[in-house]
Amino acid sequence: MFDIGFLELLLLGVVGLLVLGPERLPKAARTLGLWIGKIKRTVSGMQREISAQLEAEELRQKLDEQQKKLDDSVNQVKRGVEGIAEPERPARGETGSGEPPARATPEQRLDDALARAREGADTAPDASPEPSSADKDAPER
Repeated sequence: MFDIGFLELLLLGVVGLLVLGPERLPKAARTLGLWIGKIKRTVSGMQREISAQLEAEELRQKLDEQQKKLDDSVNQVKRGVEGIAEPERPARGETGSGEPPARATPEQRLDDALARAREGADTAPDASPEPSSADKDAPER
């Protein structure tokens, strides 16, 4: 990290021994070691927090992209359903009053389309399935 060699450490030890003396040097070395440990733990904690924040931001971006895709798909389906549900409008002169027909809400158009689809399914020849052989053999209750 600091690129300190053996000679530099030896020189620091001799200067520390001369300045602090043999009684206070071990206590000073222990205190210095504790400080260095705290600094290392603090730095590693900050690195973990930064990487967690970066990962969270990446996940948010992916989630936003997926939400946009989902919204686009929903809008496409909605337009398709509204296109099917769009009632056939009579010409202006056919209403009798000369006024344009009232515009139906999307919910009404959807309900109308579902009703038309049900009517079409009811009139289909295969609308009611034939009972299976298991249903024929079952006793009536």
